[in-house]
Amino acid sequence: MDYRARYITVRDPSEQDQIQQRHDDSSQSECDIFEEMFLSDEGTSQSGQIHSMDVQMAVFHCADGFLKQLMVTKLSQCQFALPLLVPHPFTRQIEFPLWTFRQINKSWKIRNTNNETISQTQPIYKAETPMVFFFRFGSVSSSKSQLMNSLINEKHNTFFHRNCPGSSRTRVLMDGVVEIAWFCPSGTNDDKFTDCIAFCNLHGDAGDHEKQLRILTEMSSVNVVLLPQLQKNDRNMIKFQELYKDSKPLICLLTENASTLIETRKGKYKIGLKDRNQSDVAEELRRAINACVSEPPSTFRLEDVSKHSDISVDVEDDDDCRRGKKTAKEMISLLVKKNLAETKESFLPHQGKLWHQWSQKNKELHRPQGDDLENEISRKQTEIKKIREQQHESDISEFVQLFIKEMNSDAANKMFFPKWLSNVLDEHTSGDLSALHHRYNEKWSTVLQLNKKHDKSEQLKAEQTELEKISEELQNATFGLEHIMREIGQIYESCSSVNKNKKDLHLAAEMMISGFPLELMDGDAAHVPVIWISAVLDQLTQMLGDQRVFVLSGKSTMLNAMFGLQFARSFHAAELAGRSTRHHDNELATFVVGLANLTLINIFGENPSEMQDILQIVVQAFMRMKKNVSDVTAGEKNMEGRRRLQEALDEMTKLAAKEEVPPMAPPNPNYCENIQDLKKTIMTHAETSHGKTLKDLKVRIKDLWEALLNERFVFSFRNSLEISAYRKLETKYSKWSGVSQCLWKLRNTN
Repeated sequence: MDYRARYITVRDPSEQDQIQQRHDDSSQSECDIFEEMFLSDEGTSQSGQIHSMDVQMAVFHCADGFLKQLMVTKLSQCQFALPLLVPHPFTRQIEFPLWTFRQINKSWKIRNTNNETISQTQPIYKAETPMVFFFRFGSVSSSKSQLMNSLINEKHNTFFHRNCPGSSRTRVLMDGVVEIAWFCPSGTNDDKFTDCIAFCNLHGDAGDHEKQLRILTEMSSVNVVLLPQLQKNDRNMIKFQELYKDSKPLICLLTENASTLIETRKGKYKIGLKDRNQSDVAEELRRAINACVSEPPSTFRLEDVSKHSDISVDVEDDDDCRRGKKTAKEMISLLVKKNLAETKESFLPHQGKLWHQWSQKNKELHRPQGDDLENEISRKQTEIKKIREQQHESDISEFVQLFIKEMNSDAANKMFFPKWLSNVLDEHTSGDLSALHHRYNEKWSTVLQLNKKHDKSEQLKAEQTELEKISEELQNATFGLEHIMREIGQIYESCSSVNKNKKDLHLAAEMMISGFPLELMDGDAAHVPVIWISAVLDQLTQMLGDQRVFVLSGKSTMLNAMFGLQFARSFHAAELAGRSTRHHDNELATFVVGLANLTLINIFGENPSEMQDILQIVVQAFMRMKKNVSDVTAGEKNMEGRRRLQEALDEMTKLAAKEEVPPMAPPNPNYCENIQDLKKTIMTHAETSHGKTLKDLKVRIKDLWEALLNERFVFSFRNSLEISAYRKLETKYSKWSGVSQCLWKLRNTN
């Protein structure tokens, strides 16, 4: 995601760092000066240079649907304009690459009539916004794309223009391409526009691209045309007159005129460009556009471009893609009948209350209390077996059956279908989740304010209770592919526990090979489904062989950026709100750290106050993994370490507060460079590390989770005497078969 990649100049290697010489050391006459400076040098043309946008479009034309989608998603993250209408290089058939926009969401903030800031996040293909369409007739001296950039983002070249590094006199593949970008306000007083607005840009002479001109002028809210001095009999004059007579707002930028902004008639404006300061022109143009969209304008929806019959719609015209979409829509139609909060319980019953009860009882089984341990263990075993039987008796919902059936179909559709399902699930839940996030953030702010005042009143308790309630609603409303796979895992485990036929391992292993993540710890139940995980890893070993594995743990955003993965980006606040947060985070941090060959912790990009808690937990987890815990001075060292960590985190918190990224900012290229350097370091470490095999990983997951269940690493010692006592007891009872029995005995020994 390094936006500077677009500015790499591509020249003949022999031309690099060379200066062409056309002189000798003899004296020169005045006539020679004229010839040297003002007559053409054919040998110094830029014909050997490849235009940067030709590189981008060449890759775009050669890519399949999935790579195109990835490219466009990354271009969007870099805050670059995206290809909207693309003429085929040979047939000139115009393609609308709707599929490439399916994974793009845009966020912005607006102020309502009460001056409250409202946050919005929408899939961009369905967002309804005003659209401003820029085009030119003939050849003009001013850069249209550069002028658009000054409107959208003065600090960043959203649209590539003639003065960008990597531009050249000739371009082959951009002529007739229409690009689109969105201005996303940040809800502050210095926003150039107060609402989200789409900007479209037609490259080349609009007179040569009638189809693109017709489609976009019909769909736009405002048309902006750059015009040279046209003659009455000019072929473009007729088209211009039609646009001028139309009721739609039109802004004319006249390259041979020096006038300031004038409204020539209702909704018709002209601005001169000749010999004028571009900043002044941009300000006048901004005023004119705001005047046009202040009255209720016609709105533009990206998806509606596909309704035009004389253009093709990329891979969405493909049979496999259409089938994947059809099945995904069928599955979503089942969810529409239910309230979102009840969806999981209705359609994913195996991971509902029974699974949560089983997880809790299983932990109690491994941590028995009281004197009569044998009877206690026997009773718990009976209880968890009964719960498993009840779980197995739950029906497999039609929703999950459809998913399994489609994923077991032919290979081509197996790629399109999960992508479609992920998109339509996001679309289905986004509205409710956005509203819940807004409620959560408001309530969280209230609780923080009361905490700052050291308020211990009933109001604080009531607000905290409400916060937990919203947190639970968020958890229930979150629904993605990971939850469907979790359900399949629980179906497998319940079948296994009652010795029934087990299936769908092949499906899960194939999805892993295709790049889909496998959930190791259920985030809702805080439990590792060891039977399911072990079985999938066994299947993976059968398919790939017992490959060597290097285990790297870290935040999803960083891992996704570094390795192109598809980890879901979690909403962490919901996890933090629960009553048992501290113990759960201890378990999670210990599990992650204990499993990994290498653990990455990213400070920035997260809520700083929450990261302080998590970092301290991770540090403690590292300490628990150490074998030598008998150092008498460990307590003092830990206190000093915590103090220094706290000081460092306080400084980072201050920095992070200043680093809030506005919606139009591209990723920091230094971050991208550092990510690549970090990746190289990690890969070098992975290559030299002995690592684990898939079989080893399976055993490690099982052993580590067993130890956590028995609180093997969750013991906390207050002083060296406790450590010494523990060591003696551990030695005394080590002859017991199994760690769990040893720990049960330890726990109940004074």
